[in-house]
Formats: sequence, structure tokens, C-alpha cells
Amino acid sequence: MEGTTKTHSMIPKQGSRPPWVGLCAAVWVQIAAGNAYNFPLYSSSLKSVLSLNQQQLTILGVANDVGENVGLLPGIACNFLPPWSLLLIGALLSFLGYGSLFLALTGTLSNFPYVLLCLALCVATNSNAWFGTAVLVTNMRNFPLSRGTISGILKGYIGISAAVYTLIYALLLKDSASNLVLFLALGLPIACLLTMYFIRPCTPPSAEDSSVNLHFLFVQATSLLLATYLVTTTILCNIFSITSALSYALAAVMLLLLITPLAIPLKMTLFPSNPKRNNVDVHLVTSTQTDPLLAPAPAPSSSAASPVDEDASDNETLLAEGEGAVPVRGRKRRPKRGEDFKFREAIIKADFWLLWFVYFFGVGSGVTVLNNLAQIGVSLGANDTTILLSLFSFCNFLGRLGAGALSEHFVRSIALPRTIWMTCTQIIMVITFCLYASALDGTLYAATALLGLCYGVQYSIMVPTVSELFGLKNFGITSNFMMLGNPIGAIIFSALLAGTVYDEEAAKQGSSTCYGANCFRFTFLVLAAVVGLGTILSIILTLRIRPVYKMLYAAGSFRLSHTSNN
Repeated sequence: MEGTTKTHSMIPKQGSRPPWVGLCAAVWVQIAAGNAYNFPLYSSSLKSVLSLNQQQLTILGVANDVGENVGLLPGIACNFLPPWSLLLIGALLSFLGYGSLFLALTGTLSNFPYVLLCLALCVATNSNAWFGTAVLVTNMRNFPLSRGTISGILKGYIGISAAVYTLIYALLLKDSASNLVLFLALGLPIACLLTMYFIRPCTPPSAEDSSVNLHFLFVQATSLLLATYLVTTTILCNIFSITSALSYALAAVMLLLLITPLAIPLKMTLFPSNPKRNNVDVHLVTSTQTDPLLAPAPAPSSSAASPVDEDASDNETLLAEGEGAVPVRGRKRRPKRGEDFKFREAIIKADFWLLWFVYFFGVGSGVTVLNNLAQIGVSLGANDTTILLSLFSFCNFLGRLGAGALSEHFVRSIALPRTIWMTCTQIIMVITFCLYASALDGTLYAATALLGLCYGVQYSIMVPTVSELFGLKNFGITSNFMMLGNPIGAIIFSALLAGTVYDEEAAKQGSSTCYGANCFRFTFLVLAAVVGLGTILSIILTLRIRPVYKMLYAAGSFRLSHTSNN
């Protein structure tokens, strides 16, 4: 990854297919990459079949999160291996991990060791890291001028995947946990094998292509339509009795909505256009030395410089070297924020760790609620937790999609740092955790919806922020390191805090199941304090990186426009 080394997985060929086919295929991969959100659907079955207590179940939830978010290996591999190979590895992990869980859940393998159960779940959900890295890194490089939008769309489809699986679970699998796990073991690898040919580096759209924004709007609209359909259908299925024939019809509509983004490449095939393209755009995207947001304007062509011009140029260079604006001759300059960083260069920066802790406090607290959502619902009187999960999924999707589009608009119009949206949503999260702790009648669903929305924003904002501060060259490893905030938060807040408090309250009631507000009240109050600290750090980070965004999107956007017209 160092030096001037370039890999075939990063460099698109001139005249290669437009990136829209790969983006549409990425939608399916992202649905597959959201399989970790299914844990609440089969966690109760695991608890009863294998006679687990709540803390053991919570530790399984941590294994679920660790596998999903420990993506350092795929983050490194994405700079050396083509995307299809990452998808192939993910498919194999999914088959082995969920296949083992299926054998344990059905009793095919009796006395399945608990440690191996944790390992199997970790392996199964680690497929998500390979799936997500393959499609996110590839599409961020294929659409370098629309990072927030791409992050919002792809992370949004992961967010809505829980509702997709919930509907499949209810309509086609008849609420069978073992059938769901078998579906994950076989269906996910098949889906990725069918799409992996299309996930590859492509020629980025020209900055002059006016159809790009329209295509993005179409994908966002169809994803919103899908999300609305999923939530509505899930609620109706819980209210009314659905016949088998109707179940298949509803599933067919869902499938149709999932393939709707293919209308973009189909339209481009039937009605091709030839927008003015420039080789400079491709060079900017594929360069491993310069991030496209910081591409300098091309020097005007002129005849040979006069001696006076050469002397003036030398004097200006010496002054710039003294001020640190350019590297001293013979000495390599360290990158500045907004340029391409090596991982070891990024990890020593204060902004890197500020962003990490902001993300850790926001997502780590949110995943605690997600892992315990079924038990939270039961303790507060909700008998059917599938509606809770579907509601969380829908709002999670809205947060991811909306944050991507909203942050992209404001970052380009007034150079507003994306992290301001993390600050706003973390303030709302503090209020949400207080609502959970109060256990007031009618607040459970409202609190779950708000938390899902805020949880989605944290994900969607972190991804483009990392690429803008530290570049796209090593984006795979830097973004996946940020993702470690999720499993670490699950270990601390879910396993050590929520699981322990729940079991203590259940023991006081003389039961394995805890009922009442006290089951999670202390946990929610701690999470409110934690997110409050994250809010303060987010404000500090936003103030620190404001000059970077002014440079990237005020002067930088002019240089991009100027470059693309030459």
C-alpha cells in the first residue's frame, strides 16, 4: 500500500462499464451484509434450546457484533485483492458460521460447546465485514465526488436489511428460527456469488454528467419506497392472518422493489448518452497519491519560463518550504488533513481518535439496545418484538439515507462539517435513553424509533468523514478500524453492563426472565451519560475540522470544477 504501488483492484480501465451496474449489485450485497441484525429473531430460540442465561445470551450478542465489525483484515486486503475475492471469502464464512449455528439450534450436534457457539456466530457475522468492505470501498472510489450520498445509500440498505429478513421470517419461513439460520447459511452465499462479477472498479461519472444526481435520487426514492413497504407489511402481518398465497405475493413485491435500481443501467443501455468525459477525472480518482477533493488546478500552458520567472518561482518555493506548505527538497512532507494518509500516519492524529470516540459512544450505546431489544420489549410489556425490530430497522435506514443526502447538501453549499449531524443526533440520544429509563406508557415505540434514526446517522456520517480527513487510498483499513467502536461498545455496555444488571434483577424476581422498568433502567441512565460525553467530544471535533472542510469544499470544489473542464 505504500509508495507509488498501484493494484489492479483500484484502477479502472478506460472505457469500462459505468459504475451504476456495480452500485445496483451492491444493494443486494448490502442486504446480505445486514444479517447480523437478525440476532434478535433467533436469540430467544438459542436461549431456550441451549438453556442459556441472559448474560450468556448477551455475550453471544457481543460475538455477533465483534464478527460484524472487526474488518481490519478485509480493510487491508481490499488494496491487494479484487472485490470479487473479498465477496467469495465472505460467502464462505457465512456458510461455515451459520451452518454450524443451524446444527446447534436443531440439535443435530448435541452438547454443542458454548465457546464454539460464540466462535461460529463470530465467523458467520464476520462475512459482513468482507461483504461491506468490498462494495463500500469499490463504490466510494467509483463515485469519489458523491461520498456522502454513496455512504447513505449503501449503509441505508444495510439498515433496512433487518426489515427484509423480518418479512422473510414471517411470510416465508413461518417464524421458524432454525429455518432462518438455514436461509442465512445458504441464501447469502448464493446471492453474493451471483453478484460478485459486477462489483468491480469502473470509470467514475464525469463531474459534468447532469444525470448523476437524478440517478441517485431514483435509487434513494426506490429504497425509501422499499422501506415503507417493508414496515407496513410487517405491521399488517402482525395484525391480520395472512394466507400462504398472499405471503408469496407480498414477498414477490418485495423482490420487485429490491431489483428496481436495475432500471438505471437498463435505461442507460436502451438510451445511451455520451457525456463529455476527461481523462483527468479518471487519473484523479485512480491516483494513489492525491485525493480527488484536493486535486490541484492544472497549470496554464505557456512557453518556457524566463530566468526572472524561474528565480521568482525558486524564491516562492523556498518560502513555502520554510512555512511547511510544501516539502523541503530531499525531505518527505507528512500529509495534512484532507490528503491521503497511511494508516500509521492517521492513527497518531488527534482528529482520528476524537472521531473514533464520538463514534464509539454513539454506536456502542445504540448497539446495546439493539442486542437486547427483544428482552427490553418483553420487560416493558411488548409481547411481539418483531414490530419493534422492524421499526428500529426502518428508522435506522432513514437515519443512514437521510444523513448521507443532508450532509452532502450542506457540505457542498456551506462547507458544513458532517460531524455536526453526529452532535445533533447524540443530543437526541440522551433524551431517548431517558425516555427508556422512565418507562412511561406509550414511549417504548417512540424511543425505539428515535434511537434507530440516531443510530443510523452515526454510521452514515462516519464513513465519508474518514475519507475526507484521511483520504481514499487506505480508506478500507481506516474505516474498518473506526468500526471497532461497535464491538468494543457491545462488550462494555451490553455484556458487562446490561447483561449483568438484567440477570441481577431477574434473580430478585426468582425467574430467568425479568419484567419491569428496573431490568434496564440503570443501563439506560449510564448510556445517557456516555452519549452526553460523546456530544461534547463531537462539538470539539467539529470545531477542529471546520477549516479542513472550508478548504475541501470552498476552494477545493472550484479546483475540481476547473479541472474537469480542461
